[in-house]
Amino acid sequence: MQLRIPGPTPCPPQALQAMGRQMINHRGGEFVRILNSTTEKLKQVFQTKGDVFLLTASGTGGMEAAIVNTLSPGDKVLSISNGAFGERFADIAEGFGAEVIRLNFEWGKPVDLDAVEGALKVDGDIKAVLATHNETSTGKTNRLGDISAVVKKFDNLLLVDAISSLGCINLPTDDWHCDIVVTGSQKGWMVPPGLAMVSVSEKAWRAHAQAKMPRYYWDFSKAKDFLQKGQTPWTPAISVFYALNTTLDLMLNEGLNNIFARHARIAQIAQNGIKSLGFSLFPEEDYASDTVTAVNATDKIDVPKLIQVLREEHDVVIAGGQRKLAGKIFRIGHLGSVEDDDIKLVLEALNKALPSAYRHSERSEESQS
Repeated sequence: MQLRIPGPTPCPPQALQAMGRQMINHRGGEFVRILNSTTEKLKQVFQTKGDVFLLTASGTGGMEAAIVNTLSPGDKVLSISNGAFGERFADIAEGFGAEVIRLNFEWGKPVDLDAVEGALKVDGDIKAVLATHNETSTGKTNRLGDISAVVKKFDNLLLVDAISSLGCINLPTDDWHCDIVVTGSQKGWMVPPGLAMVSVSEKAWRAHAQAKMPRYYWDFSKAKDFLQKGQTPWTPAISVFYALNTTLDLMLNEGLNNIFARHARIAQIAQNGIKSLGFSLFPEEDYASDTVTAVNATDKIDVPKLIQVLREEHDVVIAGGQRKLAGKIFRIGHLGSVEDDDIKLVLEALNKALPSAYRHSERSEESQS
């Protein structure tokens, strides 16, 4: 089966084999070696010299950890959002008592940097900016380096959701002055769900020392203290650690620049193929993601039917739209363990499935012609 949703993503055989190992003592020497090895490899992919922690959680747990470790109730936060996951980041901050200023842009459209700068100029009490690097819901990559350049003019914290980008799309954490970067194991890392990985800058640590939001399981101080002993504060997802330590070797052997180039090439194949079938991309093309292609379905296509036919008749699994985009777009994931031929097979299946997914009136018109 071709699993081509934005996550979970397929696991290579090496990861599956690693996961089959017996459990070990998570307070013992073998786990110390695995945790230390995995952490050091992650720092290379994050492109950071700062701290990196592994949390047993989904990506959303990592987003919550970013909020509660750096902010206090009542702190002003600027949320930059142009999709469902940008809105989720803001909702988390608001749920813990932050005063969230929502700078919302149309879904699929780029962030207006002048609007970001204007919002930061107007309110000098803003402490942090929330940004989504790759908006999975719309198949769009925000230009995080440009956003960071604006944010750092005002010395704000920059908290980044990079769940569906890191490890696939270039994100030099230190060079772009990102204070917290969050990602999740089930995306470009080629392992099952279960781990959130977060980087923490020195500036974020200073904010952490003053932060008053409630935290216990997510407390970065506990994570740092235990990491010095080669442990995690709480029982980790040991099998996912086995797999991640293995796939990180695959990634580093391939080389980061080669990984980025592969994802860019495969995204281009997907986008060209979609256009050759008569569809258009949902986001502006210059901002189309290298990890997920979002496609305008048009009123002629029954998206749930298309997804069903692909799954049942062609063993291809793609995703529909989320929230207000449900039924209006479909999405093809191409991140992590993916090669050119995988996407070519998806496009071939899509071409075969489309006649069955046209709405009834369209099929009737075709039969009459």
